[in-house]
Amino acid sequence: MAISHAASGELIDIRPLGAALRQTGSSTLVRAEHLEVFRFVLPAGQVAPEHKAAGALTLQCLEGEVEFEAYGRTQILRAGTMVYLADAAPHAVRALTDSALLVTILLRRT
Repeated sequence: MAISHAASGELIDIRPLGAALRQTGSSTLVRAEHLEVFRFVLPAGQVAPEHKAAGALTLQCLEGEVEFEAYGRTQILRAGTMVYLADAAPHAVRALTDSALLVTILLRRT
C-alpha cells in the first residue's frame, strides 16, 4: 500500500506533538520530484550518525533539544531554531531530550 503524502495546496499540521511525541514515529509529509519534507522524531539519547543528504537541506527544531554536528563544530538546536546545510554536507544529530525536527531537502536528482 502506498504511503499518503500531502498534495499541493493541502494544509499540514506541524504543531509540537507534546505528550504524544514518544508514541509517534518519523513521517514523510511531502514527497515531490525535487522536494522532500519530513518530521524526524528522536527520543532522548537517540543518535542519527554522520550522514549526507542528496541535496541542500534545512533542519528546524519543532520541539525538544538536539545536538547538531557539522563543519567540525557542535551546536544545540532548540524549539524555534533552524539550520541550513549545503548539498551533501556531512552531519549528525543526537537528541538531548525527546525531540521532533522538520527536515526539508531540496533533492538533487540526476
